[in-house]
Amino acid sequence: MEPAKILSTHSTDHRKGLLLTFIGGLTLTADIPLIRLADGEAWSILLARCAATFIAGVIFWSVWRWLSPKAPPLLPGGLGVLVAALYGLGSITFIVAVYNTSTANLVFILAFTTMFSALLSWVFLKHRPANATLLAMAVMIIGVLIIVRDSIGSGNLFGDLVALGSAFIIASAITVSRHSGRNMGFTALIGVLFPLLVAAAMVAKTGYRIEAPWWIVLNGAIVWPISFYCLATGPRFLSAPEVAMFYLLETVLAPVWVWLIFSEAPSRNSLIGGTILIVALVAHSLWQLTHGRRRAAIRALQQPA
Repeated sequence: MEPAKILSTHSTDHRKGLLLTFIGGLTLTADIPLIRLADGEAWSILLARCAATFIAGVIFWSVWRWLSPKAPPLLPGGLGVLVAALYGLGSITFIVAVYNTSTANLVFILAFTTMFSALLSWVFLKHRPANATLLAMAVMIIGVLIIVRDSIGSGNLFGDLVALGSAFIIASAITVSRHSGRNMGFTALIGVLFPLLVAAAMVAKTGYRIEAPWWIVLNGAIVWPISFYCLATGPRFLSAPEVAMFYLLETVLAPVWVWLIFSEAPSRNSLIGGTILIVALVAHSLWQLTHGRRRAAIRALQQPA
């Protein structure tokens, strides 16, 4: 293939990946506000959201399969099962964090997904981060420590640590998806089966309570399927850190929606730490996009015709 065609194909795939992950990240910003609006007990919320997501995902896949034989598989092989399990575990830790820390703390810490993705790509995919990435990691650790320090003694420390674990789990799912090179679009949606079963067992003991279930149905049937299908498909066209970058949209916008709806203002330390995180991530992401495209163009030109 001619170098010009190789570059054109790569550029088209890259734009497709950017568009998909942008849509996914933007849609995801409605997640936490809808959970809060539903006003329910944590396990009940998880049960309702996962059930709505699973039903919507299966219906959408069935229609796609009926219309076209090219519909992606629900679970593409053993790695698909692993990715589904990771997303399922991430769903549980995310809900636990929502109910145990502030929205600002949660989304600021989840921004660490980008750096975890870079670190995991280094360890498992042998993609060594550039010095700029390592510097950004160091700065982000400072930001997270400032946020967590504010939570010591306030009862939010457990939620902050669970949020950090959730960021690591999602980064792991993105890295495995990138490594496989397969279409994992529906894998995240099928992955809700695990938290669905866990939530059902817990609700059987604690009881079911959701004051405004229509909000969580909207979240599970529309917001989650769209956001996670797009974000899970992104690694086919973008690097893991690039995909994780679009989780930044939730970091920036979710606290704004919560502040407008619930008048929940973040603490001073949370704002300071969050600002450090966002500045470090935005600066690093812009640098990575510029240099990543340049490296991809060089690799494309080096491929044999």
